Amino acid sequence: MASLYHPPVDVVALTRALVDIDSTTGVEAEAGRYLSAYLRGRGLSVLEQPVDKTRFNIIASYVDAPEVVFSTHFDCVPPFFPSRVEGGRIYGRGSCDAKGILAAQIAAADRLKRAGELRVGLLFVVGEERGADGAKRANGVADGCKYLINGEPTDNRLGTATRGTLRLRLKASGRAAHSSFPELGDSAIDRLIDALVHLRTLELPSDPVLGHTHYTVGLISGGVAANVVSPSAEAEVMFRTVSDTNLLREAIRSLSDHVSVEQKHEVPPVHLITIPGFDQAVFPYTTDIPFLSAWGQPLLYGPGSIHAAHTADEYVETAELEAAIDGYVRMASALLTAR
Repeated sequence: MASLYHPPVDVVALTRALVDIDSTTGVEAEAGRYLSAYLRGRGLSVLEQPVDKTRFNIIASYVDAPEVVFSTHFDCVPPFFPSRVEGGRIYGRGSCDAKGILAAQIAAADRLKRAGELRVGLLFVVGEERGADGAKRANGVADGCKYLINGEPTDNRLGTATRGTLRLRLKASGRAAHSSFPELGDSAIDRLIDALVHLRTLELPSDPVLGHTHYTVGLISGGVAANVVSPSAEAEVMFRTVSDTNLLREAIRSLSDHVSVEQKHEVPPVHLITIPGFDQAVFPYTTDIPFLSAWGQPLLYGPGSIHAAHTADEYVETAELEAAIDGYVRMASALLTAR
């Protein structure tokens, strides 16, 4: 059991310490070592769960089989830039997504422990920003957890649902020819354009809570030269899903008349449990929650705005961090009392 004589967690200092370690997805090991040492220094039992040769998740608790687990990720998008405090904000890569959240969760667990509540744990994973490999590995070692409180930037609102994603590659094949005789060729670019125009006409699934499916054509490429009929072209399309993806696949099945369709990545939408006393909202982004199904019923909550995440001046308000600590404590207490 952690000593009660440890000073309370300084959420600003901890956030800055984490932000100042580059943990861009793929190079999270140094941040993981820092977190392990920090948590062990506060008396928690820490498991470093390997994800690959250098990277690992962190699973920490005061007792075996905690009933409520706070969880988030400690990888970040590039480029790395260190922290600074200015105007009541902590700036730096990961300050909002999700190192400030992580620090607030540690502080909440510490506050609960000081009140005698030890049935809370911590799960911090790698790889959330690129494929969720950390969460997928962590799902195999859940041990009796009843509730998972996942942290993402929600402006300290409790999530009621999140959209999923379906990323597809559309590939068109043609036949090259000299552009002065286009009738001798078959333009793959024209075929791809036809498919994308057709996509705009399709009715996509909707949900009464999450709204309508929408999509972005994020990447497009093709051809070999301006004076050659293009033999190949492709585009990657990201759908933000609101329902079973089989419904979406059926809705876009006619794209196959123009192009081949290859699935690249899928995350299902999620409907979440809530508790009274918190502002609530639907969020259009995805989280690790679908890959942590063995960790109990999921909730989504955290300080910071998704509009600040991944930006060139990413930040989180220090007042939001303090408020999030209170929120996490109230949430965990309510869940543990409700049993």
